[in-house]
Amino acid sequence: MPHRRSQWAPKRMLIATLMCLLSTLALADSSGPRLAAYYDLNLAICDGQVYEWEDRDRPRAVMEGVRQVGVGRDSRYALTDEGRLLTWSDAGDTPKELMRDVHAFHAGRSGLLVIHDDGTLWSQPVQGLWGFGERLAKQPTRVATNVRSAAVGDSANYYVTEQGDLFVHGKAFRGQYGDGKLREADGYIRTAGDVIQVVAHTGHALILKRDGTVWGTGGNIYGPLGHHGYGDKAIAWGRIVDDATAIATGSSHSLAIRRDGSLWIWGRNEGLDPRRVLDDVLAVAASSKQSIAIGQGKLWQWRTGDAPEAVMPCT
Repeated sequence: MPHRRSQWAPKRMLIATLMCLLSTLALADSSGPRLAAYYDLNLAICDGQVYEWEDRDRPRAVMEGVRQVGVGRDSRYALTDEGRLLTWSDAGDTPKELMRDVHAFHAGRSGLLVIHDDGTLWSQPVQGLWGFGERLAKQPTRVATNVRSAAVGDSANYYVTEQGDLFVHGKAFRGQYGDGKLREADGYIRTAGDVIQVVAHTGHALILKRDGTVWGTGGNIYGPLGHHGYGDKAIAWGRIVDDATAIATGSSHSLAIRRDGSLWIWGRNEGLDPRRVLDDVLAVAASSKQSIAIGQGKLWQWRTGDAPEAVMPCT
């Protein structure tokens, strides 16, 4: 009798391909490089164009030829197809070049972490002007080599090596290190292994492991870590979600894309148990009270507790 190929084989192959693709693209502090959000500022790459908007305003095209976007409190960042890292502060500004030969970058209010093409990680923190804008240090400082991804958490920063080791440095008073201690270390220390992605916001962080499990640590007053340390903080990594391929977090809520492309959300105004909100999702990012996503050929946006609304076509 001739061998009959299982009807599930193509689906398994597709799922495996999507997992590989999503984990490779998980380079930003959102789930991937095409979206960025921080408080009310949003950036998205749709159909080869970078779109920028604040809060619920209509997105407007600002540039093209970009493979990754990022935002700080006021600054916008874009990585061009040629590996040039650009920044601008206000809509209509002419972007300024910061670095060349950049593979990926990670932005936050406290500054930048930049991975160069050779795998070295460089830090360029914000200096002064807190609450009145952002000013980066003039010269970046080399942090590590052989780096796969990173996250700027504003209170603590993180990076993941090619081998999957997670390192953290910065404040620890909310449990940001995930090692059970509340004392800041002198330099970066290893606190987890088998990691493929890390995302962070002020006071907390999430990691995605190779087996698809999502873990969190740090401040959890509003629930971005789910049940783990809810109402105060978690001082050690705790398991939150399974079967994930990418993650994102905002100031008080978090999201995960699962293997089947479904998007799940939890935290402030959402509850502590992950809730399914959208299907066939490619990327997602979270800000303080909102989320944005790309899926089903559209750009979506919604406030926590509400249902996603389609904003514009996006492929």
